[in-house]
Amino acid sequence: MQLTGHQVGNGRPLFLIAGPCVIEGASLTEEIAGRLKEITGRLGVPFIFKASYDKANRSSRASFRGLGIETGLKVLADVRRAVGVPVLTDVHEDTPLGEVAAVVDVLQTPAFLCRQTNFIVNAASQGKPVNIKKGQFLSPWEMQNVVDKARSTGNEAILVCERGFSFGYNNLVSDMRSLSILRAT
Repeated sequence: MQLTGHQVGNGRPLFLIAGPCVIEGASLTEEIAGRLKEITGRLGVPFIFKASYDKANRSSRASFRGLGIETGLKVLADVRRAVGVPVLTDVHEDTPLGEVAAVVDVLQTPAFLCRQTNFIVNAASQGKPVNIKKGQFLSPWEMQNVVDKARSTGNEAILVCERGFSFGYNNLVSDMRSLSILRAT
């Protein structure tokens, strides 16, 4: 698949999605993006910068969620332009998807929303690649239905991100065997 100017997927070299979990400020975000670009450039690894303007899935209501959509999208647009890297951010059910898609290169869906049909279809309908995080409550083969929902829009640029699975309480386990199953989706 073509993703931000690079061929990625089965049989292709590794590419990296990396960045801070949440945007804390413009200068720090740009500094992180620049440093990651430098490192990945030196290593020859394709890179997509990831940062969230709003982390809506925080454990505590009192936790810092980000700078909000208006400021956050401006920071992401500035990073994209100034650093010259493709950018990815999280979207949620109440996100104005068109507004976000106008700024970023890749949309990312939270793991806990991967089964929400309307949300997945709407995200995939924005004309952008979509990185769908696998819910920790799903087996890897159950992601085929999620991918099928996204591809029903005609969007073939669908990525699946392994998030592990819940094993008891507060214990996420990554079963590397799931990677080959997800790759087949």
